[in-house]
Amino acid sequence: MKLDGFGIFVKDMSVMVSFYRDVLGFEIKEEVNTDNVYLIKDGTLFLLYRRSDFEQMTKKSFSYANDINGHYEIALSVENYAAVDDTFNEVISKGAVIFLKPTTEPWGQRTCYIADPEGNLIEIGSFKK
Repeated sequence: MKLDGFGIFVKDMSVMVSFYRDVLGFEIKEEVNTDNVYLIKDGTLFLLYRRSDFEQMTKKSFSYANDINGHYEIALSVENYAAVDDTFNEVISKGAVIFLKPTTEPWGQRTCYIADPEGNLIEIGSFKK
């Protein structure tokens, strides 16, 4: 098997596409109003799939976490410590929700966390001073 990409199930497609495209710089591959929206970031496929459409396809209902959740994180790396702070300030100015302000961890990584509009955690970090 080969990893092709990853995806998340979303409530509000247009809000989530706008966030990943306009705040984080993902490249969009489809129209916002489609059932599946493919985005690309650094060569990795990122799929947004409407929860209601997935449930209809599978003929099952699922439970979803509300607010900020800790099911997984999307990790984005930047060039160095200063870029962590700069990127954090940039995405916050564009509407990202603060979860953890930039901090240098004991293991040598400068990191911060934001949340997307549906509460999924996104890490921005670097190990280079």
